[in-house]
Amino acid sequence: MLLRKILLSGKRKYLYGLLLLAFVSLICVAFTIGGSDDYDIARQEILLRKIGHEILLQSGDSTSRVLPVKKISENEYQISFEKDLTFQPEFLVNTTQRLLANDPLANDYVVKVLNCSDASVAYGYAISKNKKDDIVACRGRRQPIGCYMINIKFKPTAIITKKHEYLLGALSLLALVGFIFLKSVKPQNALINSQDTDLPGGRHSDMFTLGSISFDTEARKLLINGKSIELTKTESRVLRIFALSPNEIIDRSRLQKEIWEDEGVIVGRSLDMFISKLRKKLELDPNIKIVVIRGKGYKLEISS
Repeated sequence: MLLRKILLSGKRKYLYGLLLLAFVSLICVAFTIGGSDDYDIARQEILLRKIGHEILLQSGDSTSRVLPVKKISENEYQISFEKDLTFQPEFLVNTTQRLLANDPLANDYVVKVLNCSDASVAYGYAISKNKKDDIVACRGRRQPIGCYMINIKFKPTAIITKKHEYLLGALSLLALVGFIFLKSVKPQNALINSQDTDLPGGRHSDMFTLGSISFDTEARKLLINGKSIELTKTESRVLRIFALSPNEIIDRSRLQKEIWEDEGVIVGRSLDMFISKLRKKLELDPNIKIVVIRGKGYKLEISS
């Protein structure tokens, strides 16, 4: 009856649009099923490398490498390091839980820290989606400097399959939403287009006010008293972190991680160099200073 009413009311184009939307959705789901597993596994390997990176930083090593992550069995990976290190068990536990919290393949896993010489277990623990099943001991005992490997074994999960079932089951709801959308798509598009023309170039600028200085992150410029000072890409990234948390201490390790981690290389003195350059460019306003907090990091002080 509904189909007949649609046809008789001259709404054929909406029906065709609905069928096209459902067809495209099915194709998208098919591609998702084919490629999501590989994507999630690749993403997981990057997270494992990041765990190794943070362990090195916590050990006081910001220059040596995390060696390539090895897949030693179907669901087990090994993180190894270029040089000897020490680690705090509690930090290792917290780091793995934080970084793997949103990994769809990491609901349950066992971590073993092995001595390189004889593969004996120096430390280990188990994390479960059900917190009652967690097994974590000896958190407060810092391990001596040595050669370690970190093995992480994940419990096989069917979460990806369930995700596909949810996608397929949602097609009927998507079709209904699509039908409603097709009815209003023209007026909605007209509204969006009219709003876009109100913005020069359709661009929203990301501006910060630091004392008497305006900081345009998109243009990478400082503006004060009609003067414009150019910033490099890295200088702009560093200053943006400070601008988001003025008068708050920013850890040195956090700055290094957020600025250089994507590039895979962190040079210890690079941060000091960029901080020094930023200080000189901020000198136009004597009420703005980047100060060193010994043993902690830096702080962007803005006096009223």
